[in-house]
Amino acid sequence: MWRRVVRPVGVAALAAALTGCFNSAESVSEIYGSTMGSSYSIKWVGSDRSPEPAEVMASVDALLEEFESLASTWRPTSELSRFNAAPAGTCQVMPQMILDIVVLAERLHQQSGGSFDLTLAPLLQLWGFHGGDAQYVPDDQQLAEAVARTGHEHLHIRDGQLCKDTALQLDISGIAAGYMIDQVVEHLADMGIKDYMVEITGELKADGSKPGGRPWRIAVEEPRDDSRVAQVILPLRGFGVSTSGDYRNYFEHEGRRYSHTFDPINGKPVMHDLAAVTVLHPSAAWADGLSTVLLVMGSEVGWEYAVRHELPALFVIRKGDGFVSRSTPQFIALQQSKE
Repeated sequence: MWRRVVRPVGVAALAAALTGCFNSAESVSEIYGSTMGSSYSIKWVGSDRSPEPAEVMASVDALLEEFESLASTWRPTSELSRFNAAPAGTCQVMPQMILDIVVLAERLHQQSGGSFDLTLAPLLQLWGFHGGDAQYVPDDQQLAEAVARTGHEHLHIRDGQLCKDTALQLDISGIAAGYMIDQVVEHLADMGIKDYMVEITGELKADGSKPGGRPWRIAVEEPRDDSRVAQVILPLRGFGVSTSGDYRNYFEHEGRRYSHTFDPINGKPVMHDLAAVTVLHPSAAWADGLSTVLLVMGSEVGWEYAVRHELPALFVIRKGDGFVSRSTPQFIALQQSKE
C-alpha cells in the first residue's frame, strides 16, 4: 500500500501562509517527518504554554507508527496484512482504527452507488500499481478473475471483528491519509494546539489562524504532468482538503493513459475527461474519500453528486490541449470568503 512513492500533492501549503503581522507572544513551529511511504508536515501557532516541537514530533511519530504497524500492507505482521492473507470466511478481531476506516468506507460505498471500494487490491496488483509490479493492460480473462476477488458487499463487521465472505484483500490507501490527519488533529487539540496546518502525503487540514489573525491558505494545483502550478488560492479554516487526479500516478500504453484510480464496477482505470477534482470537508477522511468518489464518477455524474450533496468541490476537466475548471457554489463561497 505505501511503498510506491509518486508525486502526491494536488494541494499545497503556501509559504505566504506564514507571513503577516506577528504577535510577539505567538510563533510558528514546524515539524516534518516520514510516514506511509511519503511524508508529513505540521505547522502550528504556539505560545509560552505550548509543547516544544520535539515533544510534538515524538508523539505524532508514535501515533503514525502505531497506525502503520496495524494497517500497512507492506508489513506482513500488521493486522491488515494478516487479514488479507486469511482465507474466505475469516473473522478477525481488528483494532478500532481499521474498523473506523471500514465503517467510513462502507458509508461512502453506499452513498456513491459503489464508486468507493476498499477491496480493489487485486486490481492494483494486476494493473501494476502495487509495489514494483510491471504495468500493463490485462486481457479480459485476467480482469474478470481479479474483479471476482473484489466487492465491498463481501466485507462485514461483527462484534468488533472484521469478516470476509470471499478471499478479499483490502487497500485502504484511498482514505488512510485523511483518516490519520483527523487523528493527528485530535491529538494536537489534546496538547492544546488549536491553530494548525497538518499535511500527510498531500492531504491537508487547517484550522484557527496564523499569527496576525489571518487564516492559513492553500494552493490547489493545476493538473500538469511536468510541473506544479497554483491554480486556485483558498483560505482554510476548519476544512480538510483532498485532490484526486490521473496526473501523478499513471502509465501510458498505445497512446492511452491508465491511472491508478479504478472504477470498482468494471475493474478498469477511469478513462474520462475529468483530470482532477478537489473536495473540502470538515473531516479530512471524508474529503479524501469523496475526492476519489467524484473522480470515479466523472465530470457530469460527479458534478451532479457534488451539487446534490452540497460539497465544496473544484472540477478540472480536459478540453482539447488544455483544461477548464468548474466550481460548485459551496466552493466558490469558500474561495470568496474574507480572510
